[in-house]
Amino acid sequence: MFELKNKEGSSYHFTLKAKNGQVILSSEVYNSKSAAENGISSVKKNASEDGRYERKTAKDGRFFFNLKAGNGQVIGSSQMYSSESGMENGINSVKENASGADTKEV
Repeated sequence: MFELKNKEGSSYHFTLKAKNGQVILSSEVYNSKSAAENGISSVKKNASEDGRYERKTAKDGRFFFNLKAGNGQVIGSSQMYSSESGMENGINSVKENASGADTKEV
């Protein structure tokens, strides 16, 4: 499920949640609702392609990933994971959940 949230005024942000309710991907802040909706569409389009995931290690040794669009722009980022396998499970969850996910405005 994608949750589309109005932040402040005309700013929007979305998250992708797994079936258990855990946030598996968070977006940047967009200047309009339509831009955030375009971001959701881009996640759905790119989520199945493994090459779109940028796997990273933070300075503190934890792992995270970014999902990028075809133009290289980051369209979503994960939470921090304590293990590389946890990060890979997060990527697999995005791949499994994104394409068919509904969007709910909250």
